[in-house]
Formats: sequence, C-alpha cells, structure tokens
Amino acid sequence: MDRDPANRLDMPFVGIPTFLRTEYCKDLAQLDAEIAVMGVPFDEGVPFMPGSRFGPRSIREHSLRLTGKGQGFYDLQRKKQFLEHELVDGRIVDVGDADILPTNIKGTFDNVTAMVREILDRGAMPLVLGGDHAITYPVVRGYSEPIHVVHFDAHLDYAPFIHDLEYTNGHAFRHISPMPHVQSLAQVGIRSLRNSREVVEDSLSDGNTIVTMQDFYENGPRSVAEALPKDSKTYVSIDVDVLDISLVPGCVSAEPNGMTYAELRDTLIGLAEHTDVIGFDFVEVNPQLDVGTGVTSYLGAHLVVEFLGHICDQPRWQARREG
Repeated sequence: MDRDPANRLDMPFVGIPTFLRTEYCKDLAQLDAEIAVMGVPFDEGVPFMPGSRFGPRSIREHSLRLTGKGQGFYDLQRKKQFLEHELVDGRIVDVGDADILPTNIKGTFDNVTAMVREILDRGAMPLVLGGDHAITYPVVRGYSEPIHVVHFDAHLDYAPFIHDLEYTNGHAFRHISPMPHVQSLAQVGIRSLRNSREVVEDSLSDGNTIVTMQDFYENGPRSVAEALPKDSKTYVSIDVDVLDISLVPGCVSAEPNGMTYAELRDTLIGLAEHTDVIGFDFVEVNPQLDVGTGVTSYLGAHLVVEFLGHICDQPRWQARREG
C-alpha cells in the first residue's frame, strides 16, 4: 500500500474539515497567509429559530467537495483556473473559530473583534463564516482603516435599540452605519415585508443607500460596484437570504423574490473587480433546517469559493503578493 501523503485520495468525507482542506493555524501569532478563514458559530442573536451556530462547521464540510486536490477550481465559462496559487502555496489558512461564551454576548463579540484585529495585524484578509448576522457588527468593529460596507440581505437589520435589545441579527447595521471608519453603507437585495417604514426611513435618514430588488432588476449586477469609488476598500457582508427562498431551505429567514445564484455571483464579481475587497462574511445558514444533502451549506461554500477566487485574481492582489 502506498503510504505517501501526497498520494492520498482524500475523499470529501475523509479527514478533518478545515475550509478547502487548508492548513489549520491554531496560533494567530504564527499566521503567515493572505487569507484567514475564521468561524463565528454564534446564533444567540436569532429571535425566532436557532441553529446557525452550526453553519461554519457545515460550510467547511461542504467546502471539501470543492478542493480540486488543492489545485483551486476551473471556471469552464472563463477557461481559467482560480485559487491555484493560494492553495498550492498555502496562502489560505483556516484559523478556527472565535471563542463563544454562551449567554455572554458582549464577551463573545469582544473575542470576535480581537480575533479579526489579530488577523489584520498579521497582514491577512478575514473570511468569516457565521453564525447569524449579528456577528457582522463585531467583525467590522475590528477594522480601523476607512472602508465602505456592502450588505446583501432581504432585510435591513436596522432595528431600533428598544426593550434593551441591541445585539440581535436585526441590529447589526444600526451599529455599523455610524462607525467613524465606515464611509458608506449600501444595503442590497432588500425586499421583505418585515422591513417597517420606520426602519427604512431611519436607514435612509442616516445616509445609507438601499437597493431594493426592483432597483437591482432595473440597474443590473454591475451597478452595485459602480456606485462605489474605484479601488475603494470594501467590506462585504452576505446574508444567504438575499437569495430567493427556493434556493435556501436551510435558512430560517428566507424570503420570496430574491436573487438567483448567478445574479449574486455576478454582483460579487463586479465588487471584486471594481473595489479592493478587504474582507467578507457569509451568514445565516442553518444546517438543522437544511435538506439531507445540505444544499444550502454547499451553496454557501460554492459562493464563498467563487467570490474568493475572483478577489485573488485581481491585479491589486497579485501586486500585493509580489510586493
């Protein structure tokens, strides 16, 4: 029997499920990579049905179906290989999960922010797997340089701070919008009947941009990126419920009349090409609600890998690597 590790078959159901079967970096002080994948298995911000705490683990597991033996992925339409350098040369690592302190939301969020800051201090880009959408607040809080934030969602997540509620998945962007380093906030794909008039008016009066699905249909995927300054540093937050309800059975907050996968993918590619994406998160996958084949987790892994591939394919990333 051939016991050479290089000759292992390593089927998707074999081994420890780090994201894309990348190396696991347990000590951030030793981090030497361009992309650091971190999980935030937190769902105490969900007021209706928990379970998204299992999202990071499930997305990692399904990412193993996309490893291509560590050679990246081939895009048939573009006739191009993506992520080959990053995977072959170990430029993507999995740094595990932020430490979750059950019932201590502020403590958990402090851990998330500290982990993001340490990743940034090591010169890597955070790729964050949630968890519910409350986690985007402590993640964005970890940045200090001026950034633009693009938020994909069916909902505004801009609820007022009443009844002592401020850390649910409906509050994140009311925290984020006034941050001194956040230069703009664009909320894209908004359509839910649960967005109240008051919340819509609050977001608009705070200077944010709301792109409804009707706006999106009229202006197209490229319009989201083109509304931002060329090469501006951009953080992207993706709630899986920006996609149509028919595509995401493993999402408790799914809504009708959402984007197709191709529409969201093409919008993200536009952002990767037009702006300097310096981090992103993918949230609200609930594996406990998913169908047996885990299609929502797989869709999430697929989207994250495609978006990452186009980020790393940009000349600005290549120049950074060569520098």
